[in-house]
Amino acid sequence: MKSLKISAGAKKALIIGALCSVSYLAVYIARNTLSAVSAQLTSGGVFDVEIIGVLSGIYFACYAIGQLINGAIGDKIKAKYMISLGLILAGICNAVFPFVAGELYAVYAIYGISGFFLSMIYGPMTKVVAENTDPVYATRCSIGYTFASFFGSPLAGVLASLMPWNSVFITASVIMLIMGAVVLVSFTILEHKGHIQFGKYKAQKGALSKEGIKTLVKHRIVKFTLISIITGVIRTTVVSLLTLYFAERLGFTPEGSSTAFTVATLAISCTTFIAVFVYERLHKNMDLTILLAFSLAAIFFILVYFIGDPTANIIFVVLAIMASNSAATMLWSRYCPSLYETGMVSTATGFLDFVSYMSAALASTVFTGLVKSIGWSNLVLIWIGLMLAGIIVALPYHKFNKNKSLDQAK
Repeated sequence: MKSLKISAGAKKALIIGALCSVSYLAVYIARNTLSAVSAQLTSGGVFDVEIIGVLSGIYFACYAIGQLINGAIGDKIKAKYMISLGLILAGICNAVFPFVAGELYAVYAIYGISGFFLSMIYGPMTKVVAENTDPVYATRCSIGYTFASFFGSPLAGVLASLMPWNSVFITASVIMLIMGAVVLVSFTILEHKGHIQFGKYKAQKGALSKEGIKTLVKHRIVKFTLISIITGVIRTTVVSLLTLYFAERLGFTPEGSSTAFTVATLAISCTTFIAVFVYERLHKNMDLTILLAFSLAAIFFILVYFIGDPTANIIFVVLAIMASNSAATMLWSRYCPSLYETGMVSTATGFLDFVSYMSAALASTVFTGLVKSIGWSNLVLIWIGLMLAGIIVALPYHKFNKNKSLDQAK
């Protein structure tokens, strides 16, 4: 029975990790609502494909800019205020969205604002986890909310398969409002009990100072910025296009597309656990894990291009996204928490999320426009090209056996 005992550090990490994971699940249900109901919106004549593409682009751009701003703020303001306020304000925007659907510019504005509010969450969340748990537990906690980010897609798909599109937005709003209140109360209790401390590590200089930039460059921020851009397009833009891809390229009905989206994203949600399992089997070598991930993603997208059978095609699309997301898991679950001693976890995480979503915003607008001119098959070729670029970026410019892993360094 002694082997079943959990250390105090593990218990604290479990509580913090569970709270962050459930909060982040609410974020990703809201974020994937538009994707999940896009087939309903187009078939019902509410919006056409191009408007949905513009909406996604505006959202991603606002989210990205918000990450850059709120990431820096998150190193100065307590995480409990940033996270709870972001959830509540975004929840209000989601509730308003169905009621302004007839006014196009109002729709663009409210959806963009909701993206900005949701950007208040991830950087501060990563900071509070990294600074208040042991490194191994920080990785496990970040795995939890990375899983939640993937699992939000199928849950949004379930809601879309059970409800009309406007009810899905309202339901997501209620979930966020509840979680905003829960986060504020729970983190306040943990703080008063001494389980967490906000701002435990502080940067000697600001992240935008010469010293701060040098510190981040020393920690390979340039390489991981490129990885963030590439994986951001796949995990955000490509996933957001799946229901349309299933309907237009594979011939599914709107209902069938929603169901396929739910099943596909449910499988994708398991990526983070698979990625960490592989990472540990590869002796915690982050470079090798990322290289393998991009290589497999390229192979699977090539199969997507050549195989026309709908079932097989969906399987390989899912495997390709899972492989690319494995590289993203290393970025968000391993690399970002490792920066805790710099005192710039929130800033660095916000910056990486900024470049990820700016690339996704651009890709969302471009991809939806390209579909009509070049078709889905040629768009898949672009996805293959992105994975080949990922392989080049992931190549270690030093020998694998000289790569001292971040886990070992601690």
